[in-house]
Amino acid sequence: MSAVLCNLPAWRRLQEHRQSLEHVTLRQLFQEDPHRAGHFSAEACGIYLDYSKHLLRRETLNLLFDLAHSRDLEARRDAMFAGEKINHTEGRAAFHAALRAPRGMVMRTGGVDVVPEVHQVLEHMARFTQSIHEQSWRGATGQPIRQIVNIGIGGSYLGPEMAWKALRAYRHTDVHLHFVANVDGATLSDVTANLDPAETLFIISSKTFTTLETMTNAHAARHWITSALGEDAVSRHFVAVSTNAEAVKAFGMDTEHMFGFRDWVGGRYSMDSAIGLSTMLGVGVQHFQEMLAGFHAMDMHFQNAPLEQNLPVLLGLMSIWYNNFWGAQTQAILPYAYDLARFPAYLQQLQMESNGKSVDEAGQLLSVDSGPIIWGEPGTDGQHSFYQLIHQGTRLIPCDFIGFCHPLSASAEPHELLMANLIAQAEALAFGKTAEELRAEGVSEAQVPFRTFAGNRPSSVLLVDALSPHSLGTLVALYEHSVFTQGLIWGIDSFDQWGVELGKVLAQRIVSDMQGKTQHPHDGSTSTLLERYLRRRGH
Repeated sequence: MSAVLCNLPAWRRLQEHRQSLEHVTLRQLFQEDPHRAGHFSAEACGIYLDYSKHLLRRETLNLLFDLAHSRDLEARRDAMFAGEKINHTEGRAAFHAALRAPRGMVMRTGGVDVVPEVHQVLEHMARFTQSIHEQSWRGATGQPIRQIVNIGIGGSYLGPEMAWKALRAYRHTDVHLHFVANVDGATLSDVTANLDPAETLFIISSKTFTTLETMTNAHAARHWITSALGEDAVSRHFVAVSTNAEAVKAFGMDTEHMFGFRDWVGGRYSMDSAIGLSTMLGVGVQHFQEMLAGFHAMDMHFQNAPLEQNLPVLLGLMSIWYNNFWGAQTQAILPYAYDLARFPAYLQQLQMESNGKSVDEAGQLLSVDSGPIIWGEPGTDGQHSFYQLIHQGTRLIPCDFIGFCHPLSASAEPHELLMANLIAQAEALAFGKTAEELRAEGVSEAQVPFRTFAGNRPSSVLLVDALSPHSLGTLVALYEHSVFTQGLIWGIDSFDQWGVELGKVLAQRIVSDMQGKTQHPHDGSTSTLLERYLRRRGH
């Protein structure tokens, strides 16, 4: 399919058009069109997108839209919302939009309207959340639950942790969340060091209840609880987000307190499913519902807005533009908000696990690059570490700046300084500083080469009114659908993740070798490392 992509007239026209922009600068583009900022911006769901500081003209956009049409973007988008099995390699729908559908909306997959079941799970989560907040659910000693520890990895961790940090201003005052993902025993030890078992509840988030890292941590947590409170305490201090009732029961939990979700929910698209139980416990039922409403608003925008004003489509096509026609290998996510510190890590999994593929849906090797490397840190911290490379390095790194008009703190002055930095960075990246401007300021000739900024570094600015549950939902859904747009252009399955499986299988074999149960053949390097490790451990 990728070979067809390279031969599409729309793709070839973009390649030719790219050459015409080789020596065009953003300074020139803004001089040509004094109203460029208005002509290259869009707004929806409370998000204002300024993409005027990108290396493109109106013709560029038209060619990108032609490419999207040639790949049947609208029809494929409609297929996703119709519950068709667009996850071809696993034979599943990618129906996460149903998780935030309002009650009464009909969304069918496999001929079944799944919205009633979605709301049954949400009601189950809400009842449990209320029992914790109202302190009718108590631990084995009769103490109320005040500490919630979510044990999960990947999508069972990154989304909930990101949301907990992002919604700091909306937290329930009597409940504190903690997260354990890494199988390194230091993680659980650190989290539980200052917790009282009597007031601690663990959420084990594993659909199959077999994920090795999660279950290793779960059994360690179980030992921590039973050592302090006894075996009978397990059912009062553990609940599960899973569909494996037999394994949940064998662990010692009451299956009445098991929260499930269907196989059409991918892990990295699951923070608004039962995987979000920790989020609901952390911020309350109403705020969780507001977040779902934000997701749904962006879903409807993506489904119905024309491509020219469709925010996820615009972001997705610009990523294609830089990745495939400018050779950009990475994209920086730069939220100017302390509370969005984990947003880049969340998007890292969302984008790189979705579109980090080398074959298309037909199993053919791609002849073009697929997903870029996603990374970033919140501003202004990053300005004092890696912005140097973005400004004056040799690599082109498109940036997404995310900012909020209203602060969550009471003090306005620091927020204005924060936002001034965001706006200034986007301006500096775009327009730089010329040698002539430096000389006019009296900079010595010897210093001019080192203090010149070439500019022409592209960026988007996403401006949102305030960070809230609703706006967080819109932001996450915006990037979800941007990822879908990119994957569709490349012709890949954005909803599988076979690349994470091989390492899991090999790790299990090596564990067996370490325990002396087996002696699997390995390459020379692997065997040497294993032997050295065992020798240093005294085995």
